[in-house]
Amino acid sequence: MGSQYSKRYSEEFKRDAIALARSSDKTITEVARDLGVSPESLRGWVKRDRNDRGEDRPGELTGTEREELARLRKQNIEQHKTIEIPKKAAAFFAQDSDR
Repeated sequence: MGSQYSKRYSEEFKRDAIALARSSDKTITEVARDLGVSPESLRGWVKRDRNDRGEDRPGELTGTEREELARLRKQNIEQHKTIEIPKKAAAFFAQDSDR
């Protein structure tokens, strides 16, 4: 069970807060105070946004790219399973016809 003091913010609010923090001359702490959120939360949102944009660590996958990679790996596994069934059936019937 979470803290009774924790708040949930909408994705739209987070996007606006990140945009404000990125465009403002104020520090993240000042922007967070103005918005009424904790500085740690705003820092985390900004960091996650930088990472998702690929700005945090050049050469690493963004959040969207990681999601796509996971989806493609799952699809690849399913396709291998689908291909394996006819191979096994063909081998079975080839054995059966040799008898």
